[in-house]
Amino acid sequence: MQEHYNNLIMFLIESKIIELVAWAVVVDTIFGLARAVRERKLNSCFGIDGAIRKISMIVSIICLAVVDMVLMINLIGFVPEKIRAYLPSGMNTIGIAEFFGLLYIAYEIVSILKNMALCGLPVKRIWNVIYRFLNQYTDELPDRDELDGNSTIRSVDGYQKQENKNT
Repeated sequence: MQEHYNNLIMFLIESKIIELVAWAVVVDTIFGLARAVRERKLNSCFGIDGAIRKISMIVSIICLAVVDMVLMINLIGFVPEKIRAYLPSGMNTIGIAEFFGLLYIAYEIVSILKNMALCGLPVKRIWNVIYRFLNQYTDELPDRDELDGNSTIRSVDGYQKQENKNT
């Protein structure tokens, strides 16, 4: 049994994708805090919601890594060719944990850039490149108006609350 734990820990440590997820979570947390301070919306509810999401991502990666050790499924075929070009060289297999790791990285990049833009950092050009790239694969990206500053609300959650008040 100890060998299984050691294998799991080694997998989690050696996977570059999982390492990138961890770094993305840290960076997004930093910029999310900076945004909350800038907008004077730093409170325990806001922080707890974000922390729950981040912890859930990390826990799901660990659980999926256990599933990977049991099932050994290769999901590389589900990763578009354009994205495979950015994977570490020699990576021919992607388990469930790493597949979800790629999805989490994309989510975190969007969140990081959104927080950076709302903090006033000059990332609009980078955002446009990432937006065009990710828009090929999903339509779940934030509205451009929100990042351009043309929105009357600062977040998607605020939009839903505002919309509910108007009905």
